[in-house]
Amino acid sequence: MNESVRREVLGAFMDQLLAVDLFADYGPNGLQVEGRETIEKVAFAVSATAHSVAAARDLGAGALVVHHGLLWNFQGPKPLVGPFARRIFPLVEGGINLYAYHLPLDAHPVIGNAARLASLLGVEQWFPFGDYKGSPTGVWGSFSAPTTPLMIQDQLKVLLNHEVLMATPDPDRPLQRIGIITGGANSEWKRAADSGLDTYLTGEMSEHDWHESQEAGVTMLAGGHHATEQFGIKALMGVVSEQFAVECVYIPSDNPA
Repeated sequence: MNESVRREVLGAFMDQLLAVDLFADYGPNGLQVEGRETIEKVAFAVSATAHSVAAARDLGAGALVVHHGLLWNFQGPKPLVGPFARRIFPLVEGGINLYAYHLPLDAHPVIGNAARLASLLGVEQWFPFGDYKGSPTGVWGSFSAPTTPLMIQDQLKVLLNHEVLMATPDPDRPLQRIGIITGGANSEWKRAADSGLDTYLTGEMSEHDWHESQEAGVTMLAGGHHATEQFGIKALMGVVSEQFAVECVYIPSDNPA
């Protein structure tokens, strides 16, 4: 039988698990919108959108946990109108707590977006990679079996269920070491090159990245911002489900970006 968890207990558990205090992020991590005090069902999604909020409400969830929340430093103060209002008001009216974990969920060494992708790609051991204001944002490691850019691209297409852009100096050359920072970290291929890595995986690729990365000798792969960031939130759902006797449900989103 499903039980319940108090809002403060759930938030404290996730905050501690993801070590939110170690990150200077683009916005606040943890509880972003306060809802009901007792939670019996927790919904998880990559982003807090009108779709995921409505789905959480329709499912009767007392909390929605996401990777991309609603509050970002670069957006500044926002009036409660338009699309922002259509996300906020259903949360408030439904008494739904909104928790968001951005960089802490990217960088976590076990359940983070990059770590889960590294595991799925057969990276045998990984280490912190990337740096945003003193904190890692992904992982790097060595492939456990021989592979090539074309092999990795095909593997990623299946794992991500998404088209994968690839820039490479040689599609058939053996690859040794990969750096992974999911989402919109397209410029970090330069860090991969400076670190002696021959492969870099992220979510997005700019026009100039396609040229410059391969000219620098790096195989760069971009599998979609949303697609590369679905793994951490699913892993977090698994941990929450094991820790608390509450019903947990994942809300998928049809997002090709």
